[in-house]
Amino acid sequence: MTQSPPSAKGVAPPAKKMRSRSRATGRVTLSDVAAIAGVSPITASRVVSGKTSVDSELAARVRSAVDKLGYRPDPSARALASAKSTHVVVLIPMLSNTLFTDLLEAVQESMWEAGYQVFVGITRYQPEREAALLESYLSHRPAGIILTGLDRSDSQRKMVRDSRTPCVHVMELSADPSLHCVGFSQDEAARRVVGHLLERGRKKIAFVGAQLDPRTMERAQGFRAALRKAGRYDPELEILKAEPSSLALGAETFRQLLTRHPDIDGIFYCNDDLAHGGLLEALRMGIPVPDRLSVVGFNDLPGNEQMLPALTSLRTPRREIGLKAAQMLLRLMRNEPIPETTVDLGFELMVRASS
Repeated sequence: MTQSPPSAKGVAPPAKKMRSRSRATGRVTLSDVAAIAGVSPITASRVVSGKTSVDSELAARVRSAVDKLGYRPDPSARALASAKSTHVVVLIPMLSNTLFTDLLEAVQESMWEAGYQVFVGITRYQPEREAALLESYLSHRPAGIILTGLDRSDSQRKMVRDSRTPCVHVMELSADPSLHCVGFSQDEAARRVVGHLLERGRKKIAFVGAQLDPRTMERAQGFRAALRKAGRYDPELEILKAEPSSLALGAETFRQLLTRHPDIDGIFYCNDDLAHGGLLEALRMGIPVPDRLSVVGFNDLPGNEQMLPALTSLRTPRREIGLKAAQMLLRLMRNEPIPETTVDLGFELMVRASS
């Protein structure tokens, strides 16, 4: 009986018909590339993944087939095959706030340089939405994850822990050495704002908070503690709104405070959007700032120096937080030692004309 000659190493027997593409997606597969090039799928895989141990002629045929078919590697399939991933997940409350876009851009830059892609999930400050996003992203086995804040249910914390996915929390600090955090103390930052207003001789100081996420409530806690220590806390001088922050809400709460408490002489807004609205309403009402009362914001976003008067605000190191968090996560993903699990980057009060 006549036997067929053995095929060359790495070369597949001539195929009568190219294998069909994935019926589910129509995506060109590695098997399609191998069939066109006349090599084994293993050889095609080696060429596509950049291995140099393939005969130059075979490699050229594979590359030609890749170009002809428009083949693109499937990152998720590669991750499953190698038990590694090339993407990092970042969950933030919103993209419309410069606070988070600055942080996200810093993470993106660091991860891109390290060869990782960033997937972004927007939670909209909704715990149930964050839980769903977290479960969905973790099912794809990301290389790492960055989460905003620390306020999560036991089941969510267990989900992250059981996934064994390296995780870094941003914008807050924790005394738990098992958690990796980069941020600053929201409580201490609020105390610093109140201290500044007291130093300016203000005696009846109000607080306006919106959205009421955990970080806003920590600022409210610091506000209360500082005024209680000074013997000047009045719960009637707090306005807490669950609705999103806006200039309109800042203006509305300014009118409410001045109508109900015409003798207040200081307002601490939990963020700059609200403070901008308050300053604009002061102009409309003809109330001089800071001669009649002081106004202070939080985060020191762009535009504060252009307000009339320029807005005093507590500057948060959002870009630095993004960079440090990315560096910490890269170390965790590489199993490198972490010098400290909690990094406190502090804050700075930017004193301007409004106080």
